Amino acid sequence: MAPAAGSGGGRRWWPLALVALVGVGCAPGDGRSALTTREVLLDPALPVWSEASPDTFVARFETGTGDFAIEVVRAWAPVGADRFYNLVRHGYYDDARFHRTVPDFIVQWGLAGDPEVTAAWIGETIPDDEAVVASNVRGTVAFAFTEPHTRTTQVYINLVDNSRLDVQGFPPFGRVVEGMEVVDRIYPGYGENSGGGLRRGDQSAIVAGGNDYLDREFPMLTRLLRATVERGSKE
Repeated sequence: MAPAAGSGGGRRWWPLALVALVGVGCAPGDGRSALTTREVLLDPALPVWSEASPDTFVARFETGTGDFAIEVVRAWAPVGADRFYNLVRHGYYDDARFHRTVPDFIVQWGLAGDPEVTAAWIGETIPDDEAVVASNVRGTVAFAFTEPHTRTTQVYINLVDNSRLDVQGFPPFGRVVEGMEVVDRIYPGYGENSGGGLRRGDQSAIVAGGNDYLDREFPMLTRLLRATVERGSKE
């Protein structure tokens, strides 16, 4: 499980008609702007990516098989929580694929459907959190990585008790609080073959081809349609 490296993108000017289409469906208050969504995604250096997350918040994920919700607890892993918060609220995960599902282990995603966006982010690492506060039990969520201080955008949900990952330094920042049965239905048939983990497989084809590659070679992968932030705690 883990991150890689890459290059950045640049600003682009879009015709008004296309800008309007890009902005369709952007929810007010979720941190997105119809006029700047793509520009923001292509520029990880912008200050909007450095906002601290609320102490607790819920991120809702709409998928091709239903919705699930993740409650993030910033105190568990502040650095990871902040990165996840900003990726969700600016639409990084929208229209992606769950590219790695290993039964009795994890579900993983976090490579953007658009290869240009992936290229902009693949080398944007964050430092490690100081400690593993919450354990990698079933339903918890953490960032994947290869070496220390190499977390970028890929995250996973534990499908079983994987507390053995605690000593390897994978700090969960949240947990599924709604729709774990949806997570359990995410298509597992390709296993490691559709992308593998950052430590186990070569993800260069996904990085280069994005959704076009995955949809052609692995058409049964579950689709991540949209992720949004719902402020506040969810009991």
